[in-house]
Amino acid sequence: MGLRYPSNSFHQPLPSVADIPPSPGPQRSLRHEDKRGFLQKLAEFIHPGPDSKDELIETLAEAEDNDIINAESRVMLEGVIRIADMSAGDVMVAAPRMDVLNIDAPYDELLHLVIDTAHSRFPVYEGETENIIGILLAKDLLKLQRAPELNIRALLRPATFVPESKGLNDLLREFRGNRNHLAIVIDEFGRVAGLITIEDVLEEIVGEIEDEFDVVEDDGDIFALADSTWRVSGDTSIERINESFGLKLAVDDFDTIGGLIAHTMGHVPKRGEQHEIDGLRFVVLHTKGGAVKWFKVMPTPLVD
Repeated sequence: MGLRYPSNSFHQPLPSVADIPPSPGPQRSLRHEDKRGFLQKLAEFIHPGPDSKDELIETLAEAEDNDIINAESRVMLEGVIRIADMSAGDVMVAAPRMDVLNIDAPYDELLHLVIDTAHSRFPVYEGETENIIGILLAKDLLKLQRAPELNIRALLRPATFVPESKGLNDLLREFRGNRNHLAIVIDEFGRVAGLITIEDVLEEIVGEIEDEFDVVEDDGDIFALADSTWRVSGDTSIERINESFGLKLAVDDFDTIGGLIAHTMGHVPKRGEQHEIDGLRFVVLHTKGGAVKWFKVMPTPLVD
């Protein structure tokens, strides 16, 4: 018995592609669509992307020259690129310049140091400065005024220790993840090498962050005070000092009054140190990053 086929089976038209229903699964193109225009492809072929960080920084400079980005954006982007190769040891405030508190010091002494330096966080040591036992927040010190019976040790926050080789990218991520934005930097022998704050890291990206001791350059850097003294910025030029105070300091060797005084004293002066020049007494009010930020200047008292 032979096979039988339905009538007209060979006369039915084959379904077209349009008649085939789509599969229930998502449709994906086998080839990624390149949306770049011909001119863009040609430009990228002639001028390929940068192969190194130096070339990338040069590209940013060209972008600024072509008004694609402004100067502030270029500086910030360059900072982001550069900190990838920097470590805590490159940015830290060195140990001799740290403002630290002695756990056994009287309350008044601690309070005066906090007010004079205007920091928000302080490493606290016991016995010797190498023995950092915690971090004190300036605002926590005020609690002792209301409750003198409190033990200052109870106010200390745990200290964070990082090696000098700690990358700034990793350190910034850690600072963002915790509320203690200050770390003690340790050298390869386990000794205190310095300290670093989140502000120190951010300043490598955005430039110096102004605080209450900083002023806009256009506002000037020499201020007359009510007690007949002056507040003078450490980076005031020697020429400006000569002009304002009638001095004749040499302008060949040093550009700023802070640099001249540090050289004359043989070290970067600390808060409270004094130096006399041609009838004027320069008292260090504030230091930051290993340099004098502000002096208080007054006439040298006359000797009978």
